[in-house]
Amino acid sequence: MAARSSCPPHAAASSPRPRWTRVAATTLLLVGCQGGTPSDTAAQNPAPPPPAPASARLPEPASVSVTASRRTAVVTAVSRVAPAVVTVQTESVERTAVDPFDVFFGRRPGAQTRAGIGTGFIVREDGVVVTNAHVVAGATRVSVAMRDGTTYSARVVGADVTNDLAVLKIDARRLPVAPLGNSDSLLVGEWAVAIGNPFGFVLGNAEPSVSAGVISATGRNLVGGGGGPDGGGASFDMIQTDAAINPGNSGGPLINADGEVIGVNSSIYTPSGGSVGLGFAIPINRARRVAEDLLAHGTVRRPWVGIVLRTPEATGNPRDLLTAGVVVRTIVPGSPAARAGIQPGDVLARVGTRTLRNPFDWEAALLDLRPGEEVPVAVRRGGRDVSATLRVADLPEVTAPKVTVLRELQLVTLTAAIRTERRLQSSAGALVYQASERVSTEIGLEPGDVIVQINRATVTSADDVARAIDYYAGRDPIRIFFERQGRYSFTDVIIRQ
Repeated sequence: MAARSSCPPHAAASSPRPRWTRVAATTLLLVGCQGGTPSDTAAQNPAPPPPAPASARLPEPASVSVTASRRTAVVTAVSRVAPAVVTVQTESVERTAVDPFDVFFGRRPGAQTRAGIGTGFIVREDGVVVTNAHVVAGATRVSVAMRDGTTYSARVVGADVTNDLAVLKIDARRLPVAPLGNSDSLLVGEWAVAIGNPFGFVLGNAEPSVSAGVISATGRNLVGGGGGPDGGGASFDMIQTDAAINPGNSGGPLINADGEVIGVNSSIYTPSGGSVGLGFAIPINRARRVAEDLLAHGTVRRPWVGIVLRTPEATGNPRDLLTAGVVVRTIVPGSPAARAGIQPGDVLARVGTRTLRNPFDWEAALLDLRPGEEVPVAVRRGGRDVSATLRVADLPEVTAPKVTVLRELQLVTLTAAIRTERRLQSSAGALVYQASERVSTEIGLEPGDVIVQINRATVTSADDVARAIDYYAGRDPIRIFFERQGRYSFTDVIIRQ
């Protein structure tokens, strides 16, 4: 109660005083904080104001009881899920711009901490939280706040940028859990409710906000200008809703009228920066599979079938692409597609229960495949229908032997399957499979790069890189040539032993 007082703390005296002085000071303090007993004067006890005339009176407030008509399905649904909705708070460190005067006087560029905010929801009572990958991207510190303001430090278990999903873990027990629904049974037009923290830094408490709408569409493929958290990139097989989704809602649940999570709010299409009724959520069935992979492996096992599609010819009408078909251009030798008998020129018509009309439908289908599954495929070949079964595999670099260099750089020898799957120009080299943040920052190599040459030595395998670095370390500068996104570049590094 003292912390809420508007009075300053009482300071101790610097020299002894008579007892009466202390008593008087204490008396004054009590009067200042709590109020004294005023004398009975007219100035301190003015006459009460006359009652308002009947014409100025307003009706008495209604009963505080809640009628059944107000307790709608939306109210009931929100009450089931809202206790499990959390605020995800992040901090990231960004380097400030280099000032020429700082360089001249030997001062290093500084850094500033940037705060971010998003939403998540608890999926396991021991503190497992699902949110968007872009909410925690680049964060050096992550915390989770419950609706009552209780805050926990959070660890990022794993993040999948492709699906824009991340799993967090907090040290807590017996937490409320959001019930998960089935996104395969969605009905266009049924109620949809988005729960989250829109513009969370503006609102003054930790309780989530609620907005209601309907399921506007399912299976939406967004390519450029609409997908992704920043309005760019591509997103496939999304749920579309007109329930308001704004900055800060990212990672929150989209729920149905039964109080079940059917999607993870992820992005909006907007010309203004705010909601215009075009919000998109990741289907919960896919989010569940991704979360399970991240919890089990810390990463997502990518499906691989070894099919490279033919790029549709450009026409004057961009919507022609929607019915361009899914035509196979190349089959990777030894791949699941090759073993299933699929051939170049085949037109993919269906994968599992999903009908394919364009390459976007194929990309959406791949998101639902998992390594080890057997999936029926229907293709059209020469005017006739052909059935096949694909046994989905891991990406070839996942099962390839790894070579670790500098303890923070994992390489894989480039093979024909990897080269075809990634559409690389280099015929030989070492693919960067994993690289620590320090390697990426200080050396400049990133996962997906292909090392093709070190100094004057051509690289034909991952072992070539390891031998070259061992040879030059502590002797000479090393120039590493690599391919990245179809272009060649190099980086110079000195390794001290």
